Amino acid sequence: MAKTRPGLISKPKPGKRELDSYTIRGTNKVVKVGDCVLMRPSDTGKPPYVAKIEGIETDSRNNVKVRVRWYYRPEEALGGRRQFHGAKELFLSDHYDVQSAHTIEGKCVVHSFKNYTKLENVGAEDYYCRFEYKAATGGFTPDRVAVYCKCEMPYNPDDLMVECEGCKDWYHPACVGMTIEDAKKLDHFVCSECSSDDTKRPHNGFSSSPEADGKVETKRRKR
Repeated sequence: MAKTRPGLISKPKPGKRELDSYTIRGTNKVVKVGDCVLMRPSDTGKPPYVAKIEGIETDSRNNVKVRVRWYYRPEEALGGRRQFHGAKELFLSDHYDVQSAHTIEGKCVVHSFKNYTKLENVGAEDYYCRFEYKAATGGFTPDRVAVYCKCEMPYNPDDLMVECEGCKDWYHPACVGMTIEDAKKLDHFVCSECSSDDTKRPHNGFSSSPEADGKVETKRRKR
């Protein structure tokens, strides 16, 4: 069953007109169609909802409403949060609503998965999305992604991984008998299967993540 968000307006009143933008109440921040926003939850103990603005409209009484497409957090989806879901991961759902613009608390950015892994620092307003989600069925698009390491799990950008110079696969330090601290001190890494190969391999270090382009210092995304 699709989730119900607070502030749902079931039938917009007649006489509405489209707006190009809306200034968030109590701030000087302007949101436009296509922007992603944080919206106030009914339960103050929960994090804000995240939505993409599809339209902005006002009625004859200057009541501003926004048509939104919701992002779901992993724990809000069928199946819940799994090990490979990052702390800032969202799913773009097929759940649309019309909300009071007054429930908007701020702006945020939902990056592509690849762009998120390239961020040097992750701010409070940064999120990422790699799946679309069907709220009614619990289905995901794509329905499968690449897996890495001996544990054969998708990449979680919150977790440090090291690349084997031989097979080019990626490994969690714990899965190859290392601590994170040990992994950070290494200049090069060769997995146990490749270490028996006497072929000399180029020493290029290792990248920070399976999604990163080029070679950079090994580290987690900073939050």
